[in-house]
Amino acid sequence: VQLQASGGGSVQAGGSLRLSCAFSGGAFSSYALGWFRQAPGKKREFVATISWGGGSTTYRDSVKGRFAISRDNAKNTLYLQMNNLGPEDTAVYYCAARTKYFGTGVAAAYDYWGQGTLVTVSS
Repeated sequence: VQLQASGGGSVQAGGSLRLSCAFSGGAFSSYALGWFRQAPGKKREFVATISWGGGSTTYRDSVKGRFAISRDNAKNTLYLQMNNLGPEDTAVYYCAARTKYFGTGVAAAYDYWGQGTLVTVSS
């Protein structure tokens, strides 16, 4: 299984970005997926998760109402729509996959990881 994250960039506070994660090498619809991020000097933290069929999602409190995770099982792609970005959202964002129905906010529970895409938000 391989994951390829893309869509990062530099935006001003209040702006939006849409991250994508292309999945290959396995049955995409049989994996729960997650987005994590790691800011400079900080530990990797959970951002959002989505279940096999997309019917169950979870978010960290600080992104609720601003970020939306989704998946397109026909395109083998995971998305993260990020709106109203702030400097505190600056980080490398990683997508991850696990062979379970539900996602989890525990990074160690994921089997596969993408390489990360950098998001920089300026004030």
